[in-house]
Amino acid sequence: MCSSESSCGCATASAGPVATGNSGVEAVYAVSGMTCGGCANRVTEQVSTVAGVTGVQIDVASGTVTVTSDSPVPAGDVQAAVERAGYQLVS
Repeated sequence: MCSSESSCGCATASAGPVATGNSGVEAVYAVSGMTCGGCANRVTEQVSTVAGVTGVQIDVASGTVTVTSDSPVPAGDVQAAVERAGYQLVS
């Protein structure tokens, strides 16, 4: 995980979306600690494994993760995936 004290070495990576989905239900979560494209990739990899998720869009600048699915995905499942990536949801 990147922090202001250390970097994962990819702090110059683009902070744009890393994956998208265009249909279904969208839920937006605030995530603390994401500072670069590498951080976004780790979160995307984990959240994409949650059952029912069809798309993940990360905005590193705002610290948000938009999850797209065909039907609502339990927030606890998304939270667990974010934590597996090494980050925390902001409540």
